[in-house]
Amino acid sequence: MIIPKEVKLILQKLQEADFEAYIVGGCVRDFVLSEVEGFDHTPNDWDVTTNAKPEEIQKVFPNSFYENKFLTVTVQIDDKEVEVTTYRTEQGYSDKRHPDEVKYAKTLQEDLSRRDFTINAIVMDEKKKITDLFEGEKDLKNKIIRTVGLAGERFNEDALRMLRAVRFATALGFAIEENTANAIKEKSIWLEAVSQERIRDEFVKIIMSDNAGKGIELLRELGLLKYVMPELLENVGIGQNKHHKFDCYEHAVKALEYAVKKDFNLYVRLASLLHDIAKPRVKVGEGENSTFYNHEIVGAKVTFQILNRLKFPKKDVEKITKLVRYHLFYYNVDEVTESSVRRLVRQVGLDSMEELLQVRQADRIGSGVPKAEPYKLRHLKYLVEKVSKDPISAKMLKVNGEIIMEILKIKPGPKIGEILDVLLGYVLDDPSKNNKEFLEKEIARLGSLSDVELQNLAQKADLEIGEVETKEDNMVKAKYWVT
Repeated sequence: MIIPKEVKLILQKLQEADFEAYIVGGCVRDFVLSEVEGFDHTPNDWDVTTNAKPEEIQKVFPNSFYENKFLTVTVQIDDKEVEVTTYRTEQGYSDKRHPDEVKYAKTLQEDLSRRDFTINAIVMDEKKKITDLFEGEKDLKNKIIRTVGLAGERFNEDALRMLRAVRFATALGFAIEENTANAIKEKSIWLEAVSQERIRDEFVKIIMSDNAGKGIELLRELGLLKYVMPELLENVGIGQNKHHKFDCYEHAVKALEYAVKKDFNLYVRLASLLHDIAKPRVKVGEGENSTFYNHEIVGAKVTFQILNRLKFPKKDVEKITKLVRYHLFYYNVDEVTESSVRRLVRQVGLDSMEELLQVRQADRIGSGVPKAEPYKLRHLKYLVEKVSKDPISAKMLKVNGEIIMEILKIKPGPKIGEILDVLLGYVLDDPSKNNKEFLEKEIARLGSLSDVELQNLAQKADLEIGEVETKEDNMVKAKYWVT
């Protein structure tokens, strides 16, 4: 690992000015890991710690700027920015997240003693000489996550550190040291004091790691999952029918693990974890013939609530919710028509179809089925591509509201939307009907109908447009088409 020239320059200039200066944090951790086991990861961020005070740092680097109550100065070298922080101590954490008071520390040991984990409390100079005051190197070699000092005190200072412990253990494939784990179990309720945005960010890092399934299980074992995604705990121990080898919770985790194995994106990983989230709420019966009617519909609502609570961006919420809502689409080569595929594409969105099929694959493997992508699924991909240029929304019709108003001599109102719904229904069934001459004739005909007749036609068309085969009474055929 090569230390960037701008970082070396900062260390050298501070030392020339008679100050101590070291590289600290995750970049040092990754350097030691690269030495221990060939860990290949180049840090994006390089942080420097020093006994120089902010105003002294600014004297050494006149182009730097200081606007941080935590004694951090941002130094700019060429087009690179590096954060340089003065040794500090912290006192009082009334919000279980931020210190009430920050003071200058005199020594490196004082500064490092306030840090979260031993593996993040290692420092290095510009010659790559390591200073390790809390046996962080030993913990890296033994693959252990352990707090600096007393775990309870570290988590009292910042409750988010409990999630960070799980994140590091998950990302690095480490174990959490016993005292640290016990402290998390004891103090887990403190996570309630942490903002949902912070929780979301750590959770996403866990989900995007190569050991995401282990991360979910660690959250559950340590008592943290109920403060992140309590709905998932409802699935623990809930048995399924004869088409599943695993209970609802195990199925969700295994579906996630497959999504990780295939390197699917965040949307697919979250949808794979959440696709059956509502099964416990709709379960009817016990044993091999139990059923879960409408679990995909209820599950979409639950997913929407979870993601909104965790403050996910609106576009992410909408996409993942759709993947959950339509994951149970019915598909059989000899039975499903192109018009059904067009309706599915319309509901999910063409740009999300590949992700929906990936969720289906994860669902299958999570159910204990040996084959993720049978012929039927490959055939569906072919049909999706075939119909991808066909009209799937009113915006793609050869007529619009203005043409309807012109033909019928009417003003804007609900009648226009009703006519468009009926016309779209025609075109979804037969794309060749999307020609202006045919549609204009239909507009004239529909305009002659009574309001009640037109409303009934529009309602029927709307139901057909929104109909994607998701029938749980056909579960063997619809969801578990084992070949």
